[in-house]
Amino acid sequence: MIAAFRRLGPGLLFAGAAIGVSHLVQSTRAGADFGLGLVWALILVNLVKYPFFQFGPRYALATGESLLEGYRRMGKGVLIVYYILNLGTMFTIQAAVTAVTAGIAARLLGIESSAMMSVMVALLCFAMLWRGKYSWLDKSMKIIVLVLSISTLIAVLFALGLKPNLNFTQVLPVTSAEWVFLIAFMGWMPGPLDISIWHSLWALEKKKINPKTTLKSSLFDFNIGYGVTLFLGLCFIVLGTTVMFDSGISFSSSGATFAGQLIGLYTSLMGSEWFVIIAIAALTTMFSTTLTTLDASPRVMAHTTKLLEGKYANNQLTWMLILTVGTCLIFLVFAAEMGLLVQIATILSFLTAPFYAAANLALVTSNHMPEKNRPKKWLRIASVLGILFLVGFGITYLTVLF
Repeated sequence: MIAAFRRLGPGLLFAGAAIGVSHLVQSTRAGADFGLGLVWALILVNLVKYPFFQFGPRYALATGESLLEGYRRMGKGVLIVYYILNLGTMFTIQAAVTAVTAGIAARLLGIESSAMMSVMVALLCFAMLWRGKYSWLDKSMKIIVLVLSISTLIAVLFALGLKPNLNFTQVLPVTSAEWVFLIAFMGWMPGPLDISIWHSLWALEKKKINPKTTLKSSLFDFNIGYGVTLFLGLCFIVLGTTVMFDSGISFSSSGATFAGQLIGLYTSLMGSEWFVIIAIAALTTMFSTTLTTLDASPRVMAHTTKLLEGKYANNQLTWMLILTVGTCLIFLVFAAEMGLLVQIATILSFLTAPFYAAANLALVTSNHMPEKNRPKKWLRIASVLGILFLVGFGITYLTVLF
């Protein structure tokens, strides 16, 4: 059992990256506003996105190269598009997850959250990754995800004791505001599709550490991580339902403020003795995301720059420093525009999902992929249907938004 747990790695990193604002804020808000009525949406979007996330480790272990090399084989233009998209969103996304983490940490410490607190969290994550690099991240994420799962499960079991008779009736949104929420909720569950690129790089790093890693074991590792994200998404919907549904409380649109309200409401109903468990569940949720995104974005930018043969910094540490400094500047200079910046970044990430889905499918079914390792027919059919779903979803999003 312990040996099997040690072999896990990139799948849990995937879980750490995916389980963040989408789970802590969006899933909880879904439960607070709709009860268990949107469980169908959570399950559906996880099924739709599954193939495209799975293609990351599949391609990496079958070919010995990441999705980035694969994109380069498909044409330099594909890699350039990815480079521009990632450069345009990575700073604001990093700032968003760091701000929520800092808000929860401040609540746990009993101090006022501030821009400086967010800067301190960003610098702490940088220092941890700078000293430990991938091997440390691989080991620490196992502990973080384990703590997250246990503390969340305890909170759910206790909350179910408060409201054992739940209504499982599934619903559809009625108002335009509810539709906007549904689209945003499904768009960010379990995470942006470019995490598949991160996963392909993590899978190769794991292969370096453990040469015995096979495609089968890597896909098993991925399925474990993916299962954890789905399970915890359901847990946070249940928490939102049991503790918040029909409470009459108005929640802040700010992720950090919402997290504080979330912890405060839990402890007011469950008792102050549960404060630490609830706070740890929330903090590990966001800290895992902050840490993994700070590792992944510089990793892919360094690799992409190298593939494009750029003349500028092409090592991960330099890009990590650039991202950390840029994130801190956003806190100190652009704090007032934070909401707009994050909205732009999230819209871009959402609307580019069909691009990543189509690119990943084209790659794993091309001649660059060994025929024996290509996805089976049912998975290819599911992928095509998934792309149609994502395109239709994007069109619906733009229609409702504008």
